[in-house]
Amino acid sequence: MINASYPATRLRRTRAHSWSRAMVRETILTPADLIWPLFVTGGKNIEEPVASLPGVSRWSVDEIAKRAREAVELGIPCVALFPNTPAENRSERGDEALNPDNLMCRAIRAIRDTCGNDIGILTDVALDPYTSHGQDGLLDDAGYVLNDETVAVLVDQAMTQAEAGADIVAPSDMMDGRVKAIRMALEMNGKPNVQIMAYAAKYASAFYGPFRDAVGSGGLLKGDKKSYQMDAANGDEALREIGMDIAEGADSVMVKPGLAYLDVIWRAKEAFGVPVFAYQVSGEYALIEAGAAAGIADREALLMEKLIAFKRAGCSGILTYHAPFAARLLNG
Repeated sequence: MINASYPATRLRRTRAHSWSRAMVRETILTPADLIWPLFVTGGKNIEEPVASLPGVSRWSVDEIAKRAREAVELGIPCVALFPNTPAENRSERGDEALNPDNLMCRAIRAIRDTCGNDIGILTDVALDPYTSHGQDGLLDDAGYVLNDETVAVLVDQAMTQAEAGADIVAPSDMMDGRVKAIRMALEMNGKPNVQIMAYAAKYASAFYGPFRDAVGSGGLLKGDKKSYQMDAANGDEALREIGMDIAEGADSVMVKPGLAYLDVIWRAKEAFGVPVFAYQVSGEYALIEAGAAAGIADREALLMEKLIAFKRAGCSGILTYHAPFAARLLNG
């Protein structure tokens, strides 16, 4: 550490002008740091606004492809897909997740047809958008989510998505051992270059409500997810989860939610040196929108300060519903 003292050192000197602040800025945010989560619904030429997420909509497959093209034009390198599965296609076991013509797979193919390889396609691997009970896995008679039986289904789900053209499969279920099982299946079935972004430290959080509305599972959820998602009080356990997922074959890891867990992001980056992503989740998004609407602060300022915080903490990228808005700001 440099031994500095006033007045030889005046830290305000470099803050005096915008050009100087730009020249010494430590953390840089660009559109390439953003991943845009998109919600897929049925029909054609459909846009369904999500009431609890102002400015966010569910899109039909044809419209999802247009959003992907928009992302390419904005310099956003990847989109993340989440389906709003119709009630009639949901079941106790989430069988629709394995349908090669489900909403997710149709959206993957539509994006590939529209954008080629100009954009990455990340797909959610979990059963909650497909189950009639809203849990992320298979249940026993007491309602407990079964680990190994669920992993077997997740492997098939990941392979279904990979066969449809997914570039990154992202298991968000928090079952033990699912990363290794998915990696082995990808290797053995001719998909060695499909990446795994593991939701390695996913917390049982109060910030997920609007997302569950968007995928149609909120009103279905029986009980909670605390037997498999992490306790908000635990940081050391998060590092164990992250370390295990890396050892099992994850190419990158995610911390979710983002802002309340910046310490976990920092510790993960310091400990493992792998790409770490954060999900600025639906509740975090909604709070920015509510704050801006209430006149608490400027929307642009609120958003950019939070995105910079993720990068400063060590993130390689951020999943955010604000991605197109932020990209336009960054592109000038």
